[in-house]
Amino acid sequence: MLEDALLTGPGGRPSPFDARARSSDWDEVQAFCREVYMPYRVRPVLRLSRPDATMISARAGDVTFSRFSYGVPIHLDRFDPDAGNILVLNTLRGALRHQYRHGDIATRAGESFVVDCSRTEYWLEGDADHMQLNLTIPHQTMERIAERWFGFVPDDALWTSRVHFGGDGSRWQILLDYVTRTMAADLPLPTDGNLGRHLEEMICLDLLREWAAGAGYRLDHGGRSAAPWYVRQAEEILAAEARDAPTIGEVASRIGIAARTLSDGFRRFRGTSPREWLAAHRLDGFRRDLETAPAGTGVARIAASWGYVNFGALAGAYRRRFGETPSATRQRAHR
Repeated sequence: MLEDALLTGPGGRPSPFDARARSSDWDEVQAFCREVYMPYRVRPVLRLSRPDATMISARAGDVTFSRFSYGVPIHLDRFDPDAGNILVLNTLRGALRHQYRHGDIATRAGESFVVDCSRTEYWLEGDADHMQLNLTIPHQTMERIAERWFGFVPDDALWTSRVHFGGDGSRWQILLDYVTRTMAADLPLPTDGNLGRHLEEMICLDLLREWAAGAGYRLDHGGRSAAPWYVRQAEEILAAEARDAPTIGEVASRIGIAARTLSDGFRRFRGTSPREWLAAHRLDGFRRDLETAPAGTGVARIAASWGYVNFGALAGAYRRRFGETPSATRQRAHR
């Protein structure tokens, strides 16, 4: 259905989009990727291989569509969270392998994968035949549309979920086909006009529904996100003092509420306990340090800086959250 997306318009006419066509220059390809996606690290699986990249992009509202492939097997990681972007990777041919929950998962022709790179770690690998129709969507745009349609902004229980969805003949595939053909039929390109905003809203709304269904998140239960002041204040304290965190009782006392009230608030509005929220936040910080600490700094030293003393328990919790050991993360970061 999408084999020719961004290549042809209605009736098979040639695409009106500017195709910076193909490139075998890594610098040129990376400049395109920084502009269309965000800064990240790319490593060819085969050393000294040169890309045979396809690079086409177009916009509808705030959503950037791109037909893209490297033309060689690659590994991508270290996506820049400060770019504030969500990626939707729709595989046209070949396969991608994505970081997923406690391991990885592949997407093949007709399948899609969504990840909010501003909210969670992510890596992917592509085979030599991969070809993608990708969407880059600012996180703020998704928040705006969620609030307009559902009356609230989802919390990180949604945004940190990486979701595999779609498939040949799915509603999502049909919508992508409609949107790309509509864009190709309308000149000049609908980046900021009414049509562009209409297409943007259609895409983001359907994506929100697919994402929530895959994450087990209820968009019809907006009150869960509207956390009271004491939950938000506790999150700020726990995040700021995560390395040497106070007890939950101490946090509750500083805020001026009972520990039971704080725990009940977290479970109602965050779907977890304050202790579990803190544990996840500490593991995320520990992982960032594993990836960024100077070469020669050992895993044990980094763990000690976070106050971890039971390395066996730490390794088990880390593997359950990230699908690998701390030493594997450290080794990959300094290859």
